[in-house]
Amino acid sequence: MMLYPAMKDLLEKVPSRYELVNVVACKARRIARDAEMAGEPLDEKPVSIAIQAVANGELETKPEELR
Repeated sequence: MMLYPAMKDLLEKVPSRYELVNVVACKARRIARDAEMAGEPLDEKPVSIAIQAVANGELETKPEELR
């Protein structure tokens, strides 16, 4: 099973796997919360959306800034 984006590509945006997990988890929770509050269904899973945001360079790499 191939994952896209590849882990090595994500690690070019975020310095460590641990930090990557934290950043993606924080962003995914925020996406899910915002969608629930707005009453809007999501087309993709929140984690997938968050991973794509990291891959596109749309996120800061500090999880505390995402809260």
